[in-house]
Amino acid sequence: MSSKETLCRTFTEKAELVSAVVTEIGSEDEALKYVIDLCEKKEVCQLLASGYEAGLSNDAEALCDAKQTKVIAAPGLKADLYEKLSALSEKAGFECIDSGMRDRLAGVDIGFTIAEYGIADTGTLMLDCPAEDLRLATMVSEIHVCVLPKSKIRANTYAVEKMMLTRMKKTPDYLAFITGASRTADIERVLALGVHGPLELHILLLEDN
Repeated sequence: MSSKETLCRTFTEKAELVSAVVTEIGSEDEALKYVIDLCEKKEVCQLLASGYEAGLSNDAEALCDAKQTKVIAAPGLKADLYEKLSALSEKAGFECIDSGMRDRLAGVDIGFTIAEYGIADTGTLMLDCPAEDLRLATMVSEIHVCVLPKSKIRANTYAVEKMMLTRMKKTPDYLAFITGASRTADIERVLALGVHGPLELHILLLEDN
């Protein structure tokens, strides 16, 4: 088994241990199809304010109305890839956005991103996301789908140390480390998913060479 195959296998095993769904794909077009298919299968996430069952003002009731259109957030994509996703979303009846995440903090169905690196020994994604919209897409979406090129998988954090030291000299900058779906056991030591972020993390391993 080649070192690349070994890294891919290790990354997959570790990512799945923390509830990530890992799928191998052969092209970016397959990634777009995966996102559209996944969005079609899920229920529309709804906007509900605390106390929505009680008597509310007209503005509050309007906020609590069920969102009718599914939303895919894909900030930071290459222009041609975003145009393809936007066209596929429109055909499927979804809304595709690449900005304005602050206005959608409780209503994004799927966030779609591309990782810069993957860390095999922990199943961790590394995303270079200095832009706020990209950071929010990884945190407020109900489902996060991330493409990871296989050539970008490294054995451990030591293998990306040089890159990180270079990035730390550049400001502003923001490197996100994402391992599995959002989880916490703060409430009576009961494990809960999706409390601080996406309910699901889907990692698409892209065969890029």
